[in-house]
Amino acid sequence: MAENEQKAANKQLAIQKIYIKDFSFESPHTPQVFAKTDWSPKTDLNLRSSHTAGAENNHEVVLTIAIEAKEADKTIFLVELHQAGLFHIAGYNDEEFKALVGSFCPTILFPYAREAIASIISRGGFPEFVLQPINFDALYAQGMAQVRARAEAESNGGGGGGAAAH
Repeated sequence: MAENEQKAANKQLAIQKIYIKDFSFESPHTPQVFAKTDWSPKTDLNLRSSHTAGAENNHEVVLTIAIEAKEADKTIFLVELHQAGLFHIAGYNDEEFKALVGSFCPTILFPYAREAIASIISRGGFPEFVLQPINFDALYAQGMAQVRARAEAESNGGGGGGAAAH
């Protein structure tokens, strides 16, 4: 019991900084796009996160969100945001660490990304755009299940020589 308490006491997780690393907004068909009043654009959302280790247990996690709104074959707007955070993470085992950078940290970054995206779309002259909540725990679990399935398929002789990314 004392050993478990000691391990828990050595675990450290702190947000050092939250910042925008890259941000772009395009609306290639303005002002003509504003002449249409009854549009119902198709919106595509692309989401990913990445992690880079830094010095002294500091880790940068970047949540990348790309949104493209199209009407027929014309792009109404395109937004790409790299919302980043610098996190101090120490004392966790490998599995816990992967869960932190793959799920916990993106969950922390998402509200900042959602606000920045809503603001830039509104400033672009478009109606309010609200990103719905995202369950990063479920996405992480799904990604880990896919990695395990690929590894299992490769170990059973079904691999095509490709390596699974973590």
